[in-house]
Parts: sequence; C-alpha cells; structure tokens
Amino acid sequence: MSFETRARSEAPDAIAPDGSEVRLLASAARGSMAQFTLRPGVVSAAVAHRSVEEVWLVMKGRGRMWRKLGEAEETVDLVPGVSIAIPVGASFQFRNDGDEALEAVGVTMPPWPGMDEAYEVEGIW
Repeated sequence: MSFETRARSEAPDAIAPDGSEVRLLASAARGSMAQFTLRPGVVSAAVAHRSVEEVWLVMKGRGRMWRKLGEAEETVDLVPGVSIAIPVGASFQFRNDGDEALEAVGVTMPPWPGMDEAYEVEGIW
C-alpha cells in the first residue's frame, strides 16, 4: 500500500479533450481527482466518455452543464456547492456564464486512462 499526496499546481497540467484546463490531484487504484477550470465566456467542446464516470463539485464561478444519455436530457445551473454525476457514455458540455473562472473538482472512476477516453459529440451550444 502507498499513500499519495499532491498539491494543486498553479499552471494547468493538461488541457482536457473538452478544452477545459486540468490540474491533477490525488489518485488511487479505483479513481482519480482533478480540478477543471473554464475561463469566463468560454464554452467547452461537447464530449462523451468511453469507459469512465465522473462526479463533480462546483467550487467557484457560474455556468451551465448540459447532459444527455439516451432519451434523458437536461441542462443545470452550475454554482458553488452544486454536485453532478456524468454517467459512462453521457454526452455533456459546459459553459462559463460569469465574469470569473468556473472551477469544479471532479472524480473519475476508474482513473482517467488518457486523452483517447473522450470523444467529441454534437452539443447544445
């Protein structure tokens, strides 16, 4: 067994397939965590995941998230304290409607396997 401790970096560690900034956080055998940042006025690319599900907690900013899976579809407001789940295969897209960065902490289960995990889909915006 090993422990992982990781401080959030000031600069992004990567740019996600949806275009958001990614700052990697701790990970474990069954999940990984990251902070996602979308700058003011930016709309992410619409994507879906092949094998992972995610749960997010909005920490800062204001925006909206669109999700669609089969016949189920909804758009929800993203404000601090709101948490959402993104099931495997769900199409999703988010946008920053505020004047400050939109920041969310997300947990991916299983851990994020790499950039080929996400694929572009038709979005709402």
